[in-house]
Amino acid sequence: MVLHPADPLTSLAHGIGSQHDLPISPFYAFAGAFAALFVSFLALGLLWSTSRFRGERSGLALPAALQRVADAPATRTALRGLGLAAALAVLLHLLLGPDDPAHNPAPGAVYVLLWVGLVPASLLLGPVWRLLNPLRTLHRLLSRALRRRGRGPGRALPARLGQWPAAAGLFGFTWLELVAPDPASTTTLLIAITTYATAQLLLAARFGERWFDDGDAFEAYSALLARLSPLGRRSDGRLVLRNPFHGLDATPERPGLVATVCVLLGSTAYDGFSDNPSWINVLQTSPLGRTPTATLGLLASIALVATLYCLCAAATRLVSGPHPGPLTAFAHSLVPIALGYLIAHYFSLLVVEGPRTVSMALGTDNAPEPVPPLGPGGLAALQVIAVVTGHVLGVVAAHDRSVRLFPPAKAVAGQLPLLALMITYTVGGLSLLLN
Repeated sequence: MVLHPADPLTSLAHGIGSQHDLPISPFYAFAGAFAALFVSFLALGLLWSTSRFRGERSGLALPAALQRVADAPATRTALRGLGLAAALAVLLHLLLGPDDPAHNPAPGAVYVLLWVGLVPASLLLGPVWRLLNPLRTLHRLLSRALRRRGRGPGRALPARLGQWPAAAGLFGFTWLELVAPDPASTTTLLIAITTYATAQLLLAARFGERWFDDGDAFEAYSALLARLSPLGRRSDGRLVLRNPFHGLDATPERPGLVATVCVLLGSTAYDGFSDNPSWINVLQTSPLGRTPTATLGLLASIALVATLYCLCAAATRLVSGPHPGPLTAFAHSLVPIALGYLIAHYFSLLVVEGPRTVSMALGTDNAPEPVPPLGPGGLAALQVIAVVTGHVLGVVAAHDRSVRLFPPAKAVAGQLPLLALMITYTVGGLSLLLN
């Protein structure tokens, strides 16, 4: 096998560059995954006959003093200032720093600290990007400078728009990360950031600040992952500790939700497959050229994930009976699966490239090379556990929704297509890790 040179795309976009031939038996990995899925499905069918998740109505209220600190204007202003200062620092590094990701922290800040770092941050603290988002802060400052209310109503957003803008934005970012010819180039990043920021600010000027809730790709990404955070808001506004399943159950069934999750799943799957020697050979020999072929590969990966889910939703409706929204009803069950893939695929990227990026930003280029906290065996076990656990959590979320929507006689039977979908996704995910 001919190895690719260590270009910026390889070093920044692929969290597990040595993912092939990991020291774990494929037989035991697949056997354990199938056993976990079947046992959980049977146990749920026998022991879980009524819905137990209560969405935003659940949670143990945290002390009032803690909530006052979290909601204090000073706290929120400090976080907005931190996000804006970090964005300005990245821009300065892009404008003034060397065009070399080994000596410029800006590419690592975008592809590692932002894209991957939002995963643990949102899981632990909730939708943090809503407060850190420099575009939201800049919109407020511009609105005040123009003597307009930053939270003005603006024009009404079409209800059918939903999260489709966020899905499109996430696709654009993953295309930049995985397909663009030189994603770590300062010129490429400057053009991408300027274009995205301009579009977001213009749309926020038209529709008001609420545009960022679903229109900003990173806010939607953070909010979706935060559904599995133990820290959340109850429907009465109280800050609470909760079972993450309750937050997941409260995921709004909006247009574009399925597309958003499928972009996350499909792009992560493509990132894993893009290291395969056969695909590298296709890219190098395709008459279309590398970038068009890679774009088609990314689109095909996302389309495959979406098609399988749509077929599953149609089969569920056929088995269990009519339902007004079969596509969005079970879309929340894909979120833990996407999270499992993100952890499996990007864990090593975060723990190795994250500290290196921070060291460069602090001016310590001669810092020692970060040592991965896990060896190959530990990394392989973490990847398999993350993928399998994500699917098991998806089975639990889908089962609870099924017993709520359908009669008892059809609830379990209606989950058979979902179980088949989970098995298919599991086979695909583990195959990418262990091939």
